[in-house]
This record gives sequence, structure tokens and C-alpha cells, in this order.
Amino acid sequence: MRRLDRRAFLATGTAAATGLALPALAQGVPDTVQMEASLSSTTRRNTASFHAQDWRPYFSNLRNGAILVDIGSRALHMWQEDGRHYIYPSSVPQSEDLTRRGRTRVVRKVVGPTWRPTPNMRRRNPEWPAVVEPGPDNPLGSHALYLSWTYYRIHGTHDDRKIGRRSSSGCIGLYNRHIAQVFAMSKVGTQVLLI
Repeated sequence: MRRLDRRAFLATGTAAATGLALPALAQGVPDTVQMEASLSSTTRRNTASFHAQDWRPYFSNLRNGAILVDIGSRALHMWQEDGRHYIYPSSVPQSEDLTRRGRTRVVRKVVGPTWRPTPNMRRRNPEWPAVVEPGPDNPLGSHALYLSWTYYRIHGTHDDRKIGRRSSSGCIGLYNRHIAQVFAMSKVGTQVLLI
């Protein structure tokens, strides 16, 4: 039997911190939580902050499903009406002044959205185009859920480096493969809460 020395202990801790021990992270997480094991290296460091949430403190029911975005842990939680729960790593706003918290809902769903920078974005970045059509250069990625708050979206991104970071101008970003899943499960009227 090998003796556990300081070097081995530190190597084990480093492996856990970098996500190499990801299967151990899932121990004790309910089976209803769906987490992708093959997270990118960018988001691996944030997986320790993912934890199962119970929807009941946040929503009175799951009619039309429910989405909770935890800004602090950079995770989007989704519950379907039958209670199935999914967790996705997300990007969140760059700063507190760009962050909006509270209750809203999905008011529109768009595959291949067109992006129009807000007036404030155009003032800060006058070189930006007024419109970006769907495609690989579109900051909204492949799908977008439009919220009842003007200019706020839950959308995909073609830039995977943004996920797991404070990198947006107010929206919540997901990998394109994840927004496609959330998009399919969402309805117009799905409840959304940002905390």
C-alpha cells in the first residue's frame, strides 16, 4: 500500500480543482440533474460551484417549465413541467451595472436570430455594425429566447471561450448545443428568474 505523502495529496487536489476528478463531483447529485461530463477546459474550473437546486423556493409551480439563472455560479437551471432538472454552464454579464435580476418570461423563440446592438452598445462601440444577420459571426449563436425585458436574451454563442465567464453585455449565453436543448424544452411563457 502506497503512503499518501504531501506531493500526492497536492496532485490529487489539483486534479480535482481542474476538473480531472469530474465524476466525483457528480456523487450525491440527484439522478434528475443532467450535467455534461465533457465540459471545456474554460468551464471546468467553474463546475465546483454547480449544485442541484430545488425549484420550490423560487417558483410556485412548473407550468410551462422554469428557468433559473444563478449569476454567481454561472449556471442555468431548467425544470420541465414533470420536474426533470437540467444544469448548463453559462456566460453572465461582465459587470453588476449590466446585470439584471428578477422575474421575467420567454416571450419569443427564434432559430437563427438576427442581432442588433443596443443603443448603449453602439455608443460604446461605434464601429460595430447596426445589424448582424444569422451565421457564424452572429453573437446570438444558433438560437435565442427573447425575454419580456427589452434587449435581454438567453442565447447561444459561437465563441465557446465566453461560457463560464463574466463576458456578456447583459444576456445569458450558452453553448450552441445547450441552447438548442433549452430552446426545445422552453415554451413562450416559460418562467425565468435571474438571481
